[in-house]
Amino acid sequence: MPDRPTETAATGRTPLDVEDLHRLVLQSLDDDQAVEVVTIPLAGKSNIADHMVIASGRSSRQVASMANKLADRIKEARGRPPRLEGLPTADWVLIDADDVIVHLFRPEVRTFYNLERMWAFGDEDKPGTAATAG
Repeated sequence: MPDRPTETAATGRTPLDVEDLHRLVLQSLDDDQAVEVVTIPLAGKSNIADHMVIASGRSSRQVASMANKLADRIKEARGRPPRLEGLPTADWVLIDADDVIVHLFRPEVRTFYNLERMWAFGDEDKPGTAATAG
């Protein structure tokens, strides 16, 4: 019998690999014209997730739209929806898909919180650890 991922009993779907989920997130953000997309590898730094993706939308309306579309795409691929926070105001929306955490911001809010700098601890001298997707 060939090796293939097993289907989950609850959804009847093949589990989504962490890297496939990360690619799905990046593709969704690209499709929806997110700006300044940055991915931060968290494996070995934190046990909360393997990847953190940070991106901006030009307005609250675009941020909300990107978040809703991404949540729908993740639900379709994984069989269960991610957790969302901040959608009503959409200044900063957190999408928690377990192994990939996504932060979507309006530009001013992103500048204020500067998550990229906070999560880059110990990486100042290591080029390429916080990669810009594009």
